[in-house]
Amino acid sequence: MSSPPEFPAPEFSEIDLTAKLLIAMPGMGDPRFETSVILVCAHSPEGAMGLIINKQLDDLRLSQLVEQLEIGDGTCVRDRAVHFGGPVEPGRGFVLHTRDFISDISTLEFGDEFGMTATLDVLEELAVGAGPMRALMALGYAGWGPGQLESEILANGWLTCEADLTLVFDTKDTLKWGAALKSLGVDPLGLSAAAGHA
Repeated sequence: MSSPPEFPAPEFSEIDLTAKLLIAMPGMGDPRFETSVILVCAHSPEGAMGLIINKQLDDLRLSQLVEQLEIGDGTCVRDRAVHFGGPVEPGRGFVLHTRDFISDISTLEFGDEFGMTATLDVLEELAVGAGPMRALMALGYAGWGPGQLESEILANGWLTCEADLTLVFDTKDTLKWGAALKSLGVDPLGLSAAAGHA
């Protein structure tokens, strides 16, 4: 009797997580990412880059930032938070936004609905009440080297799910982690209670 034909297993590295959400699993071990939800902005064999979308910086508002940069008086963005985008280059700013704004200088478009701009022109637009309809400002980003994110997912550090505009831009930051889990049919309370038990 002949043995069945062998088919190569798909390489995990072939999976493209661009425009997907990463949901931090309880007990991942890095307090900077505890209960984080990260929108992956770019993913390739060379590594990955994303922005944490549910952690606000306590001591900085967007109105203060535009005033410091002298691009407006802050009135058009007075209620907007600035987020902790991740631990890499914490002084570098990124605006995650809908695709109704494309910078003349440089915007990374990813997925069907998202753009990310790291140039001053998007802040200049927001400061005068223009620019993208939905936007989230972040300082710093999360980055992974080749194969690093894939390894963390295989080690149960992250769950992944589809990203949608409502969850990313309209859901309260404190509810995003639970909402992302629920989109997978996972009960956050059950997940937290089960963490660390064999």
